[in-house]
Amino acid sequence: MVASLLLAACSHYSPKPTGYYRIDLPEAAYRWQAFSDFDFRISEQAKITAAPSSGDGDFFNLVYPRWNAQIYCSYLFLKNNNLSELSEESRKFVYLHTLKADAIREQRFENTEYKVYGILYDIRGNVASPTQFVLTDSMRSFFRGALYFENIPNQDSINPVLEYINKDIQVLMESFRWKR
Repeated sequence: MVASLLLAACSHYSPKPTGYYRIDLPEAAYRWQAFSDFDFRISEQAKITAAPSSGDGDFFNLVYPRWNAQIYCSYLFLKNNNLSELSEESRKFVYLHTLKADAIREQRFENTEYKVYGILYDIRGNVASPTQFVLTDSMRSFFRGALYFENIPNQDSINPVLEYINKDIQVLMESFRWKR
């Protein structure tokens, strides 16, 4: 009787959930970064690299080499009242993720003192770009950023780093200043 109970107890198999490496994140530290038309604070963990330009603006990346992530940044001059066109194009890039996204949250951003207005897009799920944002002064300038991880998207495994970089993006947006 006892032997049959032991055999029955041992025959139950329960798979272990997938485990992920522990990621030790450094304490956040920031520095001011000056560009020709704007300034903002960026993480000490990020490096700036040039990106190919089409001649219509400035393009660069904020690269996080430690976590294989980068924020693709575009700065464009508004011309011929094309703010709504650029805004809609950015919105379409965000909503291309609806096939894989669990949810997309839009958070409005406004700093009237420095005339910086924007939207932060939080895209939940196993998506290619979990965070995107736009900033504008509504008259002359338009700035767009999109975070990408250079690996297969898995929300569970990248979540600690995503939260860390999202705080960096929030600092970038809050510190953003136009020079014009």
